Amino acid sequence: MFEGMPGLRFKFFTFDEKNQRATNFYVWDSKEAAEGFFSEELRERVTGLYGLAPSIDFVEIAQIVDNSGS
Repeated sequence: MFEGMPGLRFKFFTFDEKNQRATNFYVWDSKEAAEGFFSEELRERVTGLYGLAPSIDFVEIAQIVDNSGS
């Protein structure tokens, strides 16, 4: 679903088994692309699927260290 999505550079799926909690990280080309994705409709759909409203925070990436080529 996320492959080839306009504006989305990366999505990281995480799961904290001990606390039974998923935290996912998205890296977007712009804040506008991110805000466009996290619409009220999406929030309602996620709430319906999991029975809990998602917590969505927007932050600015200060620096990236990429060691994948090492």
